[in-house]
Amino acid sequence: MSKVGKRYLEVAKAYDRNAQYEPAEALEIVKSGAKAKFDETVEVAFKLGVDPRHADQQIRGALVLPHGTGKTRSVLVFAKGDKAKEAEAAGADFVGAEDMIAKIEQGWFGFDVVIATPDMMGMVGKLGRVLGPKGLMPNPKTGTVSLDVTRAVRDVKAGKIEYRVDKAGIIHAPIGKASFDTEKLLENYKAIAETMVKAKPAAAKGQYMKSVTVSSTMGPGVKINPLKAQG
Repeated sequence: MSKVGKRYLEVAKAYDRNAQYEPAEALEIVKSGAKAKFDETVEVAFKLGVDPRHADQQIRGALVLPHGTGKTRSVLVFAKGDKAKEAEAAGADFVGAEDMIAKIEQGWFGFDVVIATPDMMGMVGKLGRVLGPKGLMPNPKTGTVSLDVTRAVRDVKAGKIEYRVDKAGIIHAPIGKASFDTEKLLENYKAIAETMVKAKPAAAKGQYMKSVTVSSTMGPGVKINPLKAQG
């Protein structure tokens, strides 16, 4: 079992860990406890009443946070011809086709997000074994397979995040940095909370939003009342 640091314990004592807070109050607690020497990421975790083993209860998608994530992500676009030029003009960090595939096959992963035009997926599919485990495989559901490469690239640069329910029925997502104003964190939080509510599968039975927790990179989780999850 890993040891818990003194700072973590001090933060945990500053509030009632069993209580369920309003979203804004929970975020204030997280911000006040984020005292690491770097700008900690603030993350939300939704425990949902779904069974991911069933295809009709899978939840996956993407959204652009109103105030971004506070992190600049590098984008690789697989495209040719005019679409390649569009990607470059939109601000993609890397653009290519066979040349980029060869680099990745040689072990290069100097990018955070991969976007591809539909005609390139036959070629990109060959990289499934290396991109898939890293969560980098382009997918139409998250908008990373698109003919509109300009929008796809700009959305990522503007703070687009992807989410996917894990085997335990939990969705983790970053909503900004501890240095963000509480209002900005709250607006980012509300954007994804509303998305989660709308994403409820018709096949899901019983209580859908079971628990909601926010935390910073080095801090303990602060519970949000799931009945007031949308703020």
